[in-house]
Amino acid sequence: MNAAPPLGVYIHWPYCARICPYCDFTVVRDRGQVEEQRALVEAIGHDLATHAALTGPRRLTSIFFGGGTPSLMAPTFVADLIRRACALWRPEPDLEISLEANPTDAEAERFTALSDAGVNRLSLGVQALDDASLTFLGRNHDAAAARRAADIAASAFPRLSLDLIYALPGQDVSGWTQTLHEASNLGAEHISPYQLTIEAGTPFDRAVRRGRLRPADPDLAADLYETTQEVLEGLGFTAYEVSNHAKGKGARARHNLIYWRGHDYVGVGPGAHGRLPGDGAGERLAVEADDTITGYIRRVKETGRGWSAVETLSPVQAAEERLLMGLRIADGVPLADLKALVGFDPRPFVEEGLVRLDGERVSATAKGRRVLDRLTLELLS
Repeated sequence: MNAAPPLGVYIHWPYCARICPYCDFTVVRDRGQVEEQRALVEAIGHDLATHAALTGPRRLTSIFFGGGTPSLMAPTFVADLIRRACALWRPEPDLEISLEANPTDAEAERFTALSDAGVNRLSLGVQALDDASLTFLGRNHDAAAARRAADIAASAFPRLSLDLIYALPGQDVSGWTQTLHEASNLGAEHISPYQLTIEAGTPFDRAVRRGRLRPADPDLAADLYETTQEVLEGLGFTAYEVSNHAKGKGARARHNLIYWRGHDYVGVGPGAHGRLPGDGAGERLAVEADDTITGYIRRVKETGRGWSAVETLSPVQAAEERLLMGLRIADGVPLADLKALVGFDPRPFVEEGLVRLDGERVSATAKGRRVLDRLTLELLS
């Protein structure tokens, strides 16, 4: 009998000191709602228990605190939720426990306490290393604070990842190259550079529609992407996913690999999304939590569960999802996971140099990853 695949747990903490103009996640301003936050932790704990009844015994490979800004959480809350998750599932000996953080001085002062609570991997939202870019992005830290926080984090946690955003107005290849070099010297084993995306309904979206903000030229954005690959590769970071670079396999984000490899994960907290076993072969249940804090807490109290919507994926939908997610990583996708896609034939794209067939797997080449959105659409059609 094959062992059950690993399970990840995603915990969404929706509170932020400031809401960034590019963010479209479920977030609210942190105004010291201590009682509400305590009630949310309790609701998340009950929701975890309900999920455990659905998944059955599983190996727990990762816990990820996202948001929002979970570095604003009381470390006792973090420790409590880690304890609950590890009691519900069997934690791997090398369990990865990640937490997203902003590099303000106030949050950096909590890093040691968060490490003591059990966090062993910090994902630090540096985003930029110059004050002009940080001001444009609406961040509440400056470049000096980002450097200080990275230095503290590198000492407090065994593993450190840095998030960066590129394709900002006025950015050029030279300046972005300098940012990448500086970021690589901040002690991180993992760097995640993301192209600025204008999400519908955000302040940046409204600014674009009013003509107050012009997104980066697509050709420049492509040049910045190529620069990212070349510079980080030269600095010893391997691009194991479209926007994620790691110094060796051990530095890869195990939690994110669960998403890209199509494994199951529990999502708890307001607005969280999970993926659990379904009833049929190849099926999964997509579970979406209530997107308000009060609604989520109330739902857990009334029903024992936090989610408000469930979608059962057909074998074809599950295979399409595997292709969309799996082509993002260098490892690609097992062809066996795509058998529901009748007529799927990647060979013409092999001839174009966009995909690679290696034994029983299909993966996107470096050329294919540059045009991944178009490639996946054409493969599915």
